[in-house]
Amino acid sequence: MGMTTQTLQTPEADLVYDVHGPLPTNDGRPVLFMIGQPMDASGFSTLVSHFPERTVITYDPRGIGRSARKDGRVDHAPETQAADVHAVIEALGAGPVEMFASSGGAVTSLALVTAYPDDVTTLVAHEPPLIAVLPDARAAERARAGIRDVYQAKGSNAGMAAFIMMTSWQGEFTDAYFAQPAPEPAAFGMPAEDDGSRDDPLLSDRSWAVSGYRPDVDALTAAPTRVVIAVGEESSGTFTARTSVALADLLGQQATVFPSHHGGFAGGEFGYPGQPEAFARKLHEVLGDAG
Repeated sequence: MGMTTQTLQTPEADLVYDVHGPLPTNDGRPVLFMIGQPMDASGFSTLVSHFPERTVITYDPRGIGRSARKDGRVDHAPETQAADVHAVIEALGAGPVEMFASSGGAVTSLALVTAYPDDVTTLVAHEPPLIAVLPDARAAERARAGIRDVYQAKGSNAGMAAFIMMTSWQGEFTDAYFAQPAPEPAAFGMPAEDDGSRDDPLLSDRSWAVSGYRPDVDALTAAPTRVVIAVGEESSGTFTARTSVALADLLGQQATVFPSHHGGFAGGEFGYPGQPEAFARKLHEVLGDAG
């Protein structure tokens, strides 16, 4: 499968995206667009390899990876990212698309369907981290702030340790959660050193608009898009599994279970591989592909 890299220049950002396969598509199937957040296109490399018969688009959100910002901002907002994705779809001239969206990218995809409902035929939104849909939303916000506080005080390794503690916690964020001491990075095989940076979109408050996004349930159910909320079988009881199940319930569906964990589509890109082959089979099935 050939790949070309293209850049869409807008007044606010230079959006870099990769086109895997021919345009227009060979078989008349829609383009398959894959988006993450704060992950860039590189995180989908293994999953893309399991869709050799499809034309797949991956992209770097503004301010992440290769997509340089020109708007003078450092925060990440789903509505802004959705407008960027819409602009790329228009530039491709290949819409409407099918979409697989992961984590914060799944939040972007929900904002995209809300604002541009004719852009997407089928959306598979995998584990969107939406605090607002949880019954313990205030406690989840407090847990999120705890990550930011540790990160600001001690740096990225300590912040990541706190992030792992939050995202692996089972069930609601109770007093027992907040009674725990912040874990040491060494508990997760990370060094304690602080490199001094404080601009990580995952650990700072720069992406709070993503986890704080309130989905417009009426708009999503009214859209012509088939919306599938997906959850990893190994994620059961964790924060993003609970947000997925809660959102699916609001949309009048049951969350569709996929193999593996939150990053279950990934190979060795980030050191915590999932089950990409099994994940791809499930995604093919949900999309109605013969593969």
